[in-house]
Amino acid sequence: MTLPPRTARRTEAPRHAVTTLSLALALACAQAGTARAQAPSPSEGHATLPAVVVSGARHEHAVDDLPMSADIVSEEALRDQQSRTLRQALQDLPNTEVRSTPARLAVGAASSAFARDGNMGVQIRGLGGNRVLMTVDGIRMPRSYVSRSAMFDREYLSLDLFKRVELIRGPASALYGGDGMAGVINFVTHDPIDFLAGAAGAPPRTLGGRVALGWSEEDRGVTASGTIAGKASDRLQWMITASGRRAHEVETMGSNDARDNNRTQADPMDSHDANVLGKVVLRPDATQRHTFTFEHTRKKQEFDLLSSRAPAPTRPTDILDEFADSTIKRERLAWDGRFGVKTGWADHLRVVLSAQRASSHRIGHSFLNNGTHRIRDNFYEENTWQLGLQADKVLRHGEWAHRLVYGLDYVRNDITNLYDGQAPLAPEVFPLKRFPDTRESTAGLYLQDESIFGNWTITPGVRVERFAIDVQNQDLYFPPAPEPARSKSGSAFLPKLGLLYRATPQWSVFGQYSTGYRAPEAGQVNDRFRAQAALPGVGIVDNFIIANPDLKPERSRGVELGVRGRMQRLSIDGVAFANRYSNLIEDARLISRTPTQQVFQTVNIDRARIHGFELKGIYDWGLVAEGRVRSSFAYGRTWGRDKTSGAPLNSVSPAQLWLGLRYDRPMWGAYADLRHQWAKKDRDIDLVSIGNSKADTTQFATPSSTTLDLGAQWRPRRDLRVNLAVNNVTNRKYWHWADVYGVAANSIAIDAYSQPGRNLKISMIMDF
Repeated sequence: MTLPPRTARRTEAPRHAVTTLSLALALACAQAGTARAQAPSPSEGHATLPAVVVSGARHEHAVDDLPMSADIVSEEALRDQQSRTLRQALQDLPNTEVRSTPARLAVGAASSAFARDGNMGVQIRGLGGNRVLMTVDGIRMPRSYVSRSAMFDREYLSLDLFKRVELIRGPASALYGGDGMAGVINFVTHDPIDFLAGAAGAPPRTLGGRVALGWSEEDRGVTASGTIAGKASDRLQWMITASGRRAHEVETMGSNDARDNNRTQADPMDSHDANVLGKVVLRPDATQRHTFTFEHTRKKQEFDLLSSRAPAPTRPTDILDEFADSTIKRERLAWDGRFGVKTGWADHLRVVLSAQRASSHRIGHSFLNNGTHRIRDNFYEENTWQLGLQADKVLRHGEWAHRLVYGLDYVRNDITNLYDGQAPLAPEVFPLKRFPDTRESTAGLYLQDESIFGNWTITPGVRVERFAIDVQNQDLYFPPAPEPARSKSGSAFLPKLGLLYRATPQWSVFGQYSTGYRAPEAGQVNDRFRAQAALPGVGIVDNFIIANPDLKPERSRGVELGVRGRMQRLSIDGVAFANRYSNLIEDARLISRTPTQQVFQTVNIDRARIHGFELKGIYDWGLVAEGRVRSSFAYGRTWGRDKTSGAPLNSVSPAQLWLGLRYDRPMWGAYADLRHQWAKKDRDIDLVSIGNSKADTTQFATPSSTTLDLGAQWRPRRDLRVNLAVNNVTNRKYWHWADVYGVAANSIAIDAYSQPGRNLKISMIMDF
């Protein structure tokens, strides 16, 4: 059989992004002689516990004064470790893991192997997916969504745009609403002043910026970014950042390069990313600050799906060739206005208004042995409006001091999806929608009182929230749908209470009681799928995903107790937590199976419990041979169980230990990171919920592993840094549990899900 010729599928980055980046690089070279950035001195450590966080209390707050567990990944850490993905940025935070896109895709793939617990995204303390609220400068990012071969993940961002990443663990619904049930991750972008600030006491410069180049061996990726910031007047500053990246497939430790489903090396892939961030900061007077932001992110990926081909085609539906293209885009416009009002009801007022459009489009082509050319054209889009009003007021009564923070959040999402193509599987007919066009809206009122009395800080808070899932029309909804899609609405009352006691100048203890709440999503309530497949020796098998209009909102109650120590050389944090859940939502659970039929449905788990602990710290060894030595550590462990069935929760990952050692001198520095990941035990896996039974096959359980990364930084000039890193120095083969969830233990392709072997990274950063 002769296959049709492929069309050229390579694309270029958007012209405006390339032009901006070229201009940034040119200006940087011209201004290199005026660079003012300073290299860190030996007394400056590798900042892993910065002093201030925004997302913990919805205003700038010292991390050590929060009655909760929080982490910050600083700009220095992102640069030194050359983090290019969300997983790399968060890899050393305890009880935190990032699920990546599956290594083996297929145009007609069933989602049962990976559409679990909110699919791709961040997992915090055993829960992830869309239960983790992800924001950029407080603006909510799009959700992830999976249905069969349509996979729309949360990689709508570029780490080159951010100066830090803030992570809050545990239920945060009282402050942030339902999507913060498992935690909050806030990505903070740069401001113009970050590049214009001069030496201590000196006025800001009128022009500054940064350029950076990087290369990584694991995906043969090349990255370039540039920033220009300027001061037009005492009232007006501006900034523009552009970045681009070209990369290929991420390597695995598989050795089989067969061009069929026996393959364990990664399928060929080309990736083209382009990102632009622009900001204008206007200060009309000393009481006002207005920030106008434009952000554009685009990721284009092209896959040659060798691993889906049949090694010896005999059946009519065997695949001879298959490839796919995926394009993800996100654009946002935002205004952040801050006012000093100094009235009886508020000291400060903040208004945030944003409009955001995010879309994901995937087109796949399959050429079958019977001559069929199958096309799957999947589209998903979210258009979001967000309004935030927040005020704060400081009150004093005798020895008591209160800081009241209160406000209103309103978010409206218009969501659509479309499945089109050629040669659908019976009984489906293209075009169709897995769920109808839907408008999701939430409105919340919140109040928090941070009260200080002597060494005590008491922080009660409450939020009242209402959600609505409104079906806009039934057009193309899974024609013919057995019943119309359903709308839903509901409300919640969400209290929280935090306590902090400063026992001594060095030690403090804290605790928090918090509640969580998450409404079901449009796709979880009304998603439908049906396809017939011919299996050897079995015959025709019907596979269903059915809607669940009776799906209930999730709720949680959590307790967290912790201690902080801040000695002259040692900083240490320890925390224990326990969370109870009701109506926990599990995506695509196998609810029935017969020899000719499998039925999946998103369902509620009546009762579940997750508990665990975290320990982290830094020890400063002082000066050694004119350089400073510091060591860091982090360890976390989580357990989770379905209290109704007694089965373990598969979303919980094994424990991980991180040990870091860093040495810094004025002109250079070096670090070593040792990571140990415990094995996933069979007793901690619920086989039934992932479509297996103990009578047939078992889930692959990841073994324990230990890896070592080494890195160094050379600072030949005050304005120039060169970073070099060798990751997985011992070339260890290992897997992450979040990536293999749903892969059978006897799979011949298990090595295709392994992480990269020994690999090199290098980058150069120049300030001007």
